[in-house]
Amino acid sequence: MLQIDPLPDNAGLGVIGEISMNTRTVWQQTLKQLVERRTDVLHVDLSRVSFVDVAGVTDLAVTAQRLPEGQRIVLHRPPAQVPRILELFWPELAAIEVAT
Repeated sequence: MLQIDPLPDNAGLGVIGEISMNTRTVWQQTLKQLVERRTDVLHVDLSRVSFVDVAGVTDLAVTAQRLPEGQRIVLHRPPAQVPRILELFWPELAAIEVAT
């Protein structure tokens, strides 16, 4: 199960649940809708996500790579594996910032 809610204070989304093969379609649609917002900083609160598989992180990285110049995604309190996977496979990806 994956629940997506708008953030009350920021241009972005709060995510609850697991990002895995079972919820990948919803996750991909969520990322597509997120980048359609025309703001410089897109916030994604992952503090209530218990697990993100490598495919979910890949979707996030690919989305960030497609952002227009000057736009970025800020991940708030992601599960520990997310920054590790990003650093391992996309160490130079400046369009994603991890906020703990």
